[in-house]
Amino acid sequence: MEIIIGLLIVAVGAFCQSSSYVPINRIKQWSWESYWIVQGVFAWLVFPFLGALLAVPDGHSLAEIYAAHPTDALWAMFFGVLWGVGGLTFGLSMRYLGVALGQSVALGTCAGLGTILTPIFTGNTSDLTTPVIVGVVVTLLGIAIIGYAGSLKSANLSDEEKKKAVKDFNFTKGISVALLAGFMSACFSIGLGFGESLCFPESAEIYRTLPATFMVTLGGFMTNAIYCFYQNGKNKTWGDYGKTSLYANNLVFCALAGILWYSQFFGLSLGKGFLTSSPVLYTFSWCILMSLNVTFSNVWGIILKEWKGCSQKTIVTLVIGLIVLIISSFLPQLLK
Repeated sequence: MEIIIGLLIVAVGAFCQSSSYVPINRIKQWSWESYWIVQGVFAWLVFPFLGALLAVPDGHSLAEIYAAHPTDALWAMFFGVLWGVGGLTFGLSMRYLGVALGQSVALGTCAGLGTILTPIFTGNTSDLTTPVIVGVVVTLLGIAIIGYAGSLKSANLSDEEKKKAVKDFNFTKGISVALLAGFMSACFSIGLGFGESLCFPESAEIYRTLPATFMVTLGGFMTNAIYCFYQNGKNKTWGDYGKTSLYANNLVFCALAGILWYSQFFGLSLGKGFLTSSPVLYTFSWCILMSLNVTFSNVWGIILKEWKGCSQKTIVTLVIGLIVLIISSFLPQLLK
């Protein structure tokens, strides 16, 4: 029962993350760089900080955790800086491929690499058991099938239909950006691996990874802030922040996007707390989160009519890919 609860919590977090780009569509008269960094304040600073405080017992402070393990904290932040590059290109993959296909390719790459590379970088290669590796392979197979559905979509739709579904649709550019985003985004998982020591012994199991999560998102915020402020200067969009009449609307939707995005890692922490009885699923939890993110992002893609006008073959291929992804989420548990 605990395993089912843990998987459900991870699934809820994945659904929230996949929904996080919907509020962005309600932001008015701000350039990409302006709303991206503002939602990032909520997604990578405010909510992760509040989440990390849940892991701090009474009479202690969050600073104690980082002071006790400064090297691990810096490594977590360093990989967060690298993950920040993935976060930037991740947003661009949505721009060129749409929510469904962009997240599928980027998160699929992130799922496989994050699961495999984290034990290697942290020296815990014993976690790479056969069930875990098989689960990763099946996940990547599901992503490949969805990617193929995307290529069919690109081939079957006219330029006008592509632009109608996704304004800046560009399959070639989008795939390249999405693969880079997935590779760099895998650094988030590696950062969490280095941050395993960043918790108090008496912290509740369900909150133990939240202080490490804050260090990773803090590093990512630095990368994004530098790039977005550079774009503000280059594009002369500093004036966006002075449009006070838009604050009531834009800050609300930025905050909503931020908390929905952060929910995936808050849910991952809570879910892993219920998966401790299954070391295989505990190790595979990152891949589960990413595969569910892809599944739900394609659900949103259907709702937002990004697949409208595609052939029956394309839709069937997409559905098969989604089924494979769902199977991959619990397959390692069956193989252990």
